Amino acid sequence: MVLVLRANRFYGPIKHVKNCFQDLDVLDIAFNNFSGQLPIEFFQAPQLRSLKIGGNKLKGKLPRSLAHCKKLEVLDVGKNMIQDTFPFWLVKLPSLKVLVLRANRFYGPIKISEDENAFLELHILDLASNNFSGELPVGFFQSLKAMKMMIDGKKGKPDYIGDDYYQDSVTIVNKGFELFYQKILTIFACLDFSNNSFHGKIPEEIQNLKSLKVLNLSYNSFLGPIPLALGNLTQLESLDLSQNKLSGKIPLQLTSLTFLAVLNLSYNQLEGTIPQSYQFGTFSNDSFKGNPRLCGPPLTKKCNEVGLGMPPPKEDQDSWVDVLNEMGNKWMDRFTWNRNKKWRRSSR
Repeated sequence: MVLVLRANRFYGPIKHVKNCFQDLDVLDIAFNNFSGQLPIEFFQAPQLRSLKIGGNKLKGKLPRSLAHCKKLEVLDVGKNMIQDTFPFWLVKLPSLKVLVLRANRFYGPIKISEDENAFLELHILDLASNNFSGELPVGFFQSLKAMKMMIDGKKGKPDYIGDDYYQDSVTIVNKGFELFYQKILTIFACLDFSNNSFHGKIPEEIQNLKSLKVLNLSYNSFLGPIPLALGNLTQLESLDLSQNKLSGKIPLQLTSLTFLAVLNLSYNQLEGTIPQSYQFGTFSNDSFKGNPRLCGPPLTKKCNEVGLGMPPPKEDQDSWVDVLNEMGNKWMDRFTWNRNKKWRRSSR
């Protein structure tokens, strides 16, 4: 029921043996040297709940036969050479909780069906380091219902994914570090869309994913202001919006994120004063560098030093220098006139 060949030196193509995985719950062959394309029939395993094939040299498209694994909860194909579009057909998996596509060659926009029941149970979605593009669809965030549920803080034994068959694990980037989680809390929610070619504005609908703890949209081409609505993600512990084209001021609403341990807004086009309330007083210069129009602590640039240069004269107006010179000449003429008038009076 459980087959783990993880982190060994197995190599070569994966050959299909008919009906060999009919009763398998867990298959983990990650971090080996398997290569070639995945056989279409390979994953016709109706009982499979956890499949990890990341960290190999697999290529081609993701087998559509995965749609037959109706009980699948964890799918990790990260760090391969799979070249495909976004696997929207995985919405047919009603129990999918973890989807990791990191560091492959996936491309194109994220397209999903109009079915409101798509990805209902998804807690972790990692699309980082691919060639995805286009704008983030609003409907996609509206379908992630498991991420919309607030954590109620009930006391007692924590729940982990796979508790009833095999306690699962996952590797994700959190707070700037690649971390291996030996257990996956069912209340842990993460979105990582970093290092792709997404563009457009960041959808305000992200605010509805109230259980999010990690949000990483860095190294894309997002533009416009940081949505004020991100201040509603009160469970957020790590927020990375660096290396984009975001503009405007840093919303004061972000200071209400009292669980926020890591913030990275570097290398954008942000401006104005950096908020100082609550958690913002703990962030270093690295969180804000690369925004030449930002000012205030922790940056060394004071806000009264920003934008003090004289505005350039308009074509139909005198320059500031000319105006000052003219005012100076008038003052000197007046002074000379008064002095001469006083001299003439004294001479009489």
